[in-house]
Amino acid sequence: MDSAAKDEMQPTLSPGPEWPEQERAERLARGAALKWASGIFYQPEQLARLGQYRSREVQRTCSLEARLKSVMQSYLEGVQTGVWQLARALESVQETREALSQACGLLQGVSQASQPLQPLREQVAQHKQLQALSQLLPRLRAVPAAVAHTEILIDAQQFLEAYVSLRELEQLREDTWALLGVLELPVFQGLDLLAEALGQAVEAAAGTAGKLAREDPALLVAAVRVAEVETGRKPPLGQAPRDWRQRCLRALQEGLERAHFGSPLLPAPGALAEWLEALRVALPVELATAEALVAPCCPPHYNVVQLWAYTLHSGLHCSLQHLLTGPELGAADAFTLLHWALHVYLGQEMMGSLELGPEADVSQLEPLLTVENIEQLEATFVANVQANVAQWLQNALDEEVAEWGRKQEPNTDSSGSYYSPLPAIVMQILEENIRVASPVSESLQRRVQGMALSELGVFLRSFSDALIRFSRDHLRGEAVAPHYVSYLLATLNHQSALSSSVSVLQLDGAASGALAPVEAALDDLQRRICRLVLEALLAELQPLFAALPSRRWLSSPELLESVCKRTERFCRDFWRVRNPTVQVLLAEAERAVVLQYLSALMQGRLVCRGADERTQAAERLEHDAAQLQQLFLGLGLEESAHCAPVLLALRKLLNLHDPALLGLEVACLRQQFPDVSEDHVSALLDLRGGLSQEQRLAALSFLKAGPPPSPCADRRALFSLVPAPAPESASCLRSGFCA
Repeated sequence: MDSAAKDEMQPTLSPGPEWPEQERAERLARGAALKWASGIFYQPEQLARLGQYRSREVQRTCSLEARLKSVMQSYLEGVQTGVWQLARALESVQETREALSQACGLLQGVSQASQPLQPLREQVAQHKQLQALSQLLPRLRAVPAAVAHTEILIDAQQFLEAYVSLRELEQLREDTWALLGVLELPVFQGLDLLAEALGQAVEAAAGTAGKLAREDPALLVAAVRVAEVETGRKPPLGQAPRDWRQRCLRALQEGLERAHFGSPLLPAPGALAEWLEALRVALPVELATAEALVAPCCPPHYNVVQLWAYTLHSGLHCSLQHLLTGPELGAADAFTLLHWALHVYLGQEMMGSLELGPEADVSQLEPLLTVENIEQLEATFVANVQANVAQWLQNALDEEVAEWGRKQEPNTDSSGSYYSPLPAIVMQILEENIRVASPVSESLQRRVQGMALSELGVFLRSFSDALIRFSRDHLRGEAVAPHYVSYLLATLNHQSALSSSVSVLQLDGAASGALAPVEAALDDLQRRICRLVLEALLAELQPLFAALPSRRWLSSPELLESVCKRTERFCRDFWRVRNPTVQVLLAEAERAVVLQYLSALMQGRLVCRGADERTQAAERLEHDAAQLQQLFLGLGLEESAHCAPVLLALRKLLNLHDPALLGLEVACLRQQFPDVSEDHVSALLDLRGGLSQEQRLAALSFLKAGPPPSPCADRRALFSLVPAPAPESASCLRSGFCA
């Protein structure tokens, strides 16, 4: 194209409006030039070079203007070329639009011309369908017979042949659909029911896989093959897939659960042990059958052994949960279930058998019993056992109490000590229950131990209450026991036997203070029995001590000899109490006699009239102390436990000739017996007699001003148990060991 034509096609560019920032740009340029000029020509000597600056700036301005003109010319030429190309494209688009409009008109004409041919087309399509149906007509006529034959094959459990026949019928139906569209011929209406019947037959065969694997493995293989082929087949469009593989797997699981955990098979109350024993035998056999017979009949991806193990485990778990939500189990059933679930089930007798492969491992599955189930069973077992133990212990106690009132003395063992099987029975009951619980779990053993200690504490309280009733009825005369003291002594042996054997209830690793409440209860029981024995002793001695001290006492040892004879006669059977309890009993008896002696001295019945009577009183105290010591030494009491030497200390106070030294003697008495009080010393000074008021006050002042007594852990309370003075005799057993 020449330049003239090109110029004709180029549009004329009308001058546009001036730039809106042109004025501002000129202003900025002028300001910058003035600033530059003021900076250059600020000094006068630079004005000489003004011409040079001017010419250089003129050249620069001309150069810039030439470059701008060149750039603008190039830009304008590019714009003109683009505008010319756009004009040519517009012409091409208009030509294309006109061509398309003409084509549209031609197509509309063709469509109108083809409308009379539509009936002919429909006739052609129907002709083709009729032609195809005429070819399929022999096969369609054979469909009812084929359906009946397939049903016969299904009933005969010939699954492979039945499935082949079914697939031929379904393929014929699909071919018919391809010809007739969605039109369903009446001859195919029962085909879906036939397929469902085959699926149910395959599912039923899978549900008895264990039995079929032993009796007819070929039938099981055929059922599994049909299920696998059908699962792998792609269904036609619009038809839901038939996942017979999953149906087979579900049937396998449901068949196992029905065989072992169906509702009729759940145990009745009291038959849990037999049910668990049957499972112990049956489940390993079932797994061995699955591994040896069923697994070879199924594809590897069925994981038959693992599926068997999981199904049996989950079925057993659900059955146990259902069992635990029902009526509460008895103690025997709860114990059996705990032991079976925690030890037998995973042991080598069952699921942990070395004959089973690793696929049968169920140790990684959820446990048969949850923590809540175990706690529930343990609580049930312990509650039932506790009720039984309480009843057994009460029966043993009732039998023992019934023996206390008989006319014969208590039975004795080979050493001559009083003996009863009660302690052995009690400990055997408790120890046996702890021992039985030990193989199950440590938590159950701890629970049973706590129960045993609790019931032993209850038993000891009941034993103590029975003793109190026995003593009360005897003393009131309601039920006089011919051998009252002998049976009290026998109960001391019971307490001693329980104390010596209670340590067997202590578990290894248990807290050391677990037995503390029981040991404290045993100590309380021992003190109570000792108190009852000593009350009986004091009841016999109090009439004798009523005449002491007296003038007759000063002149004759008959009073204390009577006390010693009666005490010796009362204590003659103490030797039948086992050590070390007999030492405790003798020590308390000796102290009770001494306390009664001291109490009699404090009553103010006698005041010595002179030095002769004080000497007689001192000698009587010395003689009585020696006689009491000889008595209890003869009974077997160790010398270190005697309290009678207190009478020798009182003897010094009475035998002192110089009243001025009484203060020192009182201070010495306070050092030996820190619990002696001012009232006691005053009563002793009254017995001594022959003192003025000033001498009495001086002696008592030493009791307060003297040095404090030295601490000694072996000192036993004496004077603090003696009322001084008192109008009448009081019991000496208000505190102390036997109180």
